[in-house]
Amino acid sequence: MTHSAILPETMPAFIHDVWQSSGFTELTPIQEKMIPSAMQQKDIIAEAPTGSGKTLAYLLPALADTDPQAKQPQVLIVVSSHELAMQVHTEIQQWSKGSKIQSVPLIGGANVKRQEEKLKKKPQFIVGTPGRLTEHIASKKLKLHELSQLVFDEADQLFTKEHRGAVDSIIKASKRDCQKIVCSATVPEHIEEEAKNLMNTPEIIRIELDRELLENMTHRYLIADRREKPKLLRKLAGMQDFYGIAFTNNAFDADFFSEHLQYHKRPFALLHGSANKQAREQAMKAFRSGASPLLISTDVASRGIDVPELTYVISLDLPNDVYQYKHRSGRTARAGKTGTVVSLVTPGEEERLLQIAEQLNLTLRKSRFFHGGLADVPE
Repeated sequence: MTHSAILPETMPAFIHDVWQSSGFTELTPIQEKMIPSAMQQKDIIAEAPTGSGKTLAYLLPALADTDPQAKQPQVLIVVSSHELAMQVHTEIQQWSKGSKIQSVPLIGGANVKRQEEKLKKKPQFIVGTPGRLTEHIASKKLKLHELSQLVFDEADQLFTKEHRGAVDSIIKASKRDCQKIVCSATVPEHIEEEAKNLMNTPEIIRIELDRELLENMTHRYLIADRREKPKLLRKLAGMQDFYGIAFTNNAFDADFFSEHLQYHKRPFALLHGSANKQAREQAMKAFRSGASPLLISTDVASRGIDVPELTYVISLDLPNDVYQYKHRSGRTARAGKTGTVVSLVTPGEEERLLQIAEQLNLTLRKSRFFHGGLADVPE
């Protein structure tokens, strides 16, 4: 993959210092396109694959434009999950070293009073989930009238019925002419239209799913009855090079697979939206450290979670559509590495999975277990 551009010279010195110490040499395609537009204060709708560098594409211009002396929220980043909020907050801390810029994460499940104390310090950056943000806005502890930039990350999750009221409240509380950025790995047409209504002639930036990224993934599927799936998951997790996330469509199914692994004394971490903040943090810690090489999760974890060494993504339930397949798959084969995407489907689901693969122009390999690993089923 070749990238021509490097970091703009006009970026502050503290950003250049972190850039060099991080060993970065080139911008990714989404960063190349987004950074100049964001620095010109344009409203932007950006669609780019998972793992393509969207976070830094909006973060670096926002950091460059922030006044560390002004003690009030200047940038608000709205995200769809606790995990993504903490990940973005960590990125801000890393890239703002030496600048006196402060960031505070505001997520549900965390102590409200403690968050209010942090807000009293007047941080320039706020990263949060919709529900908790609107709580702080309603109690007047979070004031957005001086906001210069409002970012909706993973917008296809935020512009849903569930979050729509909160999103409207956040927009209403912020300055009318503040810059707005909407980004996601998938921006369906109806979300693009909704976003346009909230923005001032936005620039639309689209980066296609990189063929090289797809080619770095092997897409396999195994056919199994539902009752056989837990046993197959156990076999997959037992493979020598396994380090992966297994996705279910809901918390009930996540618990169903967890109970099976627990019974067979297999190490795993469990992550779903109804777990409390502490349980979710412990699960991610165990998974990131490698203490639990398998994370069982609902799609809350397919959003922005960056674990570069991931070798496998497993769909225990058939993805609902191409968007979900892309989001899940994007957890592996990051930063030039290779990975395997495995879907476990019932005989009745095979046709639907093949349709998804056709829409994404993927080669799907029907597979079986062979000598402790996965092999193609002979035609």
